[in-house]
Amino acid sequence: MVKNNRYQESFGVLIRKLRIKKAIGQRELANRIGVAPSYLNDIEKNKRTAPKKELIKKISDILEINLGLLYDLAGSSKNKIAPDIEEYILDNPKISSLLRTIKESKISNEEIEQLENKFNKSNTKALIIAAGLGSRLKKHTEDLPKCMLDFGGKTLLQRQLEAYKKFGIENISLIRGYKKEKIRYKGIKYFENTDYKNNNILNSIFYAEKVINGNIIISYSDILFDSSVVQRTLESNHDISVVVDIDWRGYYVGRKDHPISEAENVIFNSNNEVEKIGKINTGKEEVHGEFIGMIKLTNRGAKIFKQHFHRLKKIYWNKPFQRAKTFQKAYLTDMMQELVDIGVKVHCIIIESGWKEIDTVEDYKKALDGFKRKLTKI
Repeated sequence: MVKNNRYQESFGVLIRKLRIKKAIGQRELANRIGVAPSYLNDIEKNKRTAPKKELIKKISDILEINLGLLYDLAGSSKNKIAPDIEEYILDNPKISSLLRTIKESKISNEEIEQLENKFNKSNTKALIIAAGLGSRLKKHTEDLPKCMLDFGGKTLLQRQLEAYKKFGIENISLIRGYKKEKIRYKGIKYFENTDYKNNNILNSIFYAEKVINGNIIISYSDILFDSSVVQRTLESNHDISVVVDIDWRGYYVGRKDHPISEAENVIFNSNNEVEKIGKINTGKEEVHGEFIGMIKLTNRGAKIFKQHFHRLKKIYWNKPFQRAKTFQKAYLTDMMQELVDIGVKVHCIIIESGWKEIDTVEDYKKALDGFKRKLTKI
């Protein structure tokens, strides 16, 4: 059996690893997908090629792994292309003609990636992280998650959804945790962070790993942002981008409950590439901006992000990681700094204001006052 060089593991090996990770017995998984345990055993030991599409879809749902990845590995197990792609080509003769044109034109891999990114830009989706307790908002979040706080007759989450949908982003997922039953909007795909009390933003993201592919914007749920921020973010075609506000200092004037020392700052070079990100231990006059809690990944960037997350998880679980006491408590900025440290380019999407963080009672009151005075654009 020839293994696809794009992936480190075969279909069977990956299935076995994920099954064990989820504490699912071989017989149990076989029963749930409707096959004999001996058949599944042969697949996991690479004695059989991958099953048909219908079974692969069931496996993807149970093990919560990206279906496209399983299809690719399934094709590789048979020395063929992915079954869903093969079926699509057979059903659409023009696709076969287009592929031949690309082959005969000798388009480079770089040019193909550029075409892919251009196409994906119109198919960008969003993932909102909304699992946290919001304890610094005290009485306001005793019975509500932060994203359900009211701002001028609409919840914080509603305003985020409107900003995304203004630019055609309809494919939206959300990670719930604290008071999850309070978040009930139609048209959103929900994921549950079942351990939100013990983990932090980085690990929370991976409860929705199956949607982290293609072009995707990932954002915190406790930020109010203008639609112009979404527009600027969509314009980036870099694999991994972080949104950075360079007009950030004024927001901390008089902000007592969340002082400037707690800002997630960014230092970037002349190419707008991150050098330092997070709660930087340096003079605040040396930093260039503040990370607002929003990133964008291309399909390639998503693969890089996920690959390194799983590699680092094995190394640092229950151990200090970057500025976090343990990997479980890591912030998204810890992951971004790690990527920078190992040579992965992280690009800055530069904005000048257009957003607000709602982290404390003080933040909430100021934002509400802004709505009342009609001084915000959001």
